[in-house]
Amino acid sequence: MKITEADGAVTFDVLVQPRASRAKVGPIHDGRLKLAVTAPPVDGEANAAVIALLAKSVGVARGAIEVVAGASSRRKTVRIAGVARAAIEALIA
Repeated sequence: MKITEADGAVTFDVLVQPRASRAKVGPIHDGRLKLAVTAPPVDGEANAAVIALLAKSVGVARGAIEVVAGASSRRKTVRIAGVARAAIEALIA
């Protein structure tokens, strides 16, 4: 999985599974961190659920997380400000 660090933020790719039975982080799938969320992919609900799940998992505010690419796709690129690469690698382990 490719994790990029720049300007005090980390950027990485995720694969989102909407309408899952429960929210879950991991495993790695096709080089992307898989995120299962219970929200449907309608009106940005799944994106909001992805942000909430990552914020809770990493321990940052939801405002520190943004979807920088793939807002309407299952394959997204996410940027989290104020965390180190090690925090994201800890999610994988």
